[in-house]
Amino acid sequence: MSLSAILDTLVAWALSTGVKLLVSAIVLLVSFKLINWLGKKILADGEKKNADKTVLKTFVYVGKIAAKCLVGVCLVGYLGIDTSGITALIASLGVCVGLAVNGALSNLAGGVLILLTRPIKVDDFIEAQGISGTVADIHITYTNVVTVDNKVVHIPNGALSSGTIINYSEKDTRRVDFEFSISYATDFEKAKKVVMTILEAHELVLADPEPFVRIGAHGASALQIKARAWAKNEDYWTVYFDVIESVKLAFDKTGIEIPYNQLDVHVKNN
Repeated sequence: MSLSAILDTLVAWALSTGVKLLVSAIVLLVSFKLINWLGKKILADGEKKNADKTVLKTFVYVGKIAAKCLVGVCLVGYLGIDTSGITALIASLGVCVGLAVNGALSNLAGGVLILLTRPIKVDDFIEAQGISGTVADIHITYTNVVTVDNKVVHIPNGALSSGTIINYSEKDTRRVDFEFSISYATDFEKAKKVVMTILEAHELVLADPEPFVRIGAHGASALQIKARAWAKNEDYWTVYFDVIESVKLAFDKTGIEIPYNQLDVHVKNN
């Protein structure tokens, strides 16, 4: 084959298939950018209208994947590629893929179940599968949870939907539990009054239900004072640490002894 024939072949390919490839690449790039932009716009509009963030983010995520797949299939057809062979290949691998994604199908069913039953929502603080954190996204197969130290944990929806979930955000208020040890020689009524005064004086502790302070147990070396107070969810840790510190300072100021374990060693000389 002469050089001119090769050049003619290349020119003919460039004018037909080459143009189609270029057009397909441009359409693919523009379509994907448009789909991503449209997804962000839908999310932004949904937040402005106070739409359900959990369902909205999940459906936008699935919609983007479906739209991109549709664009890809259309471009394959535009290029004139015979899809019958691809279809046959997919069908022949169907059983193998089904076995391989058995866990993924379980996660898919779990994701649908979570969206229907709604035990958790985006921005809820939960504890599940040994992980504590804030729900960032609920996808079809995995739920993303951001821990308090800013790690992202991807929990399979199959395990999440079938396991125990503690949702700390579902209720507006939360009870804060305390336990303080005092010496048996201490006036426990005085200690109870000190703790109650601190709880009643704290601006973030709710008056209803009212705080609770009682002797909870007779320990081996100390009396255990049990205290309970209610606070809003977002104030839980502030109340907890404030009260712990305030009680220590108040016990020191009023002479209330906080016992600690002691060991007496007796040396016997023969």
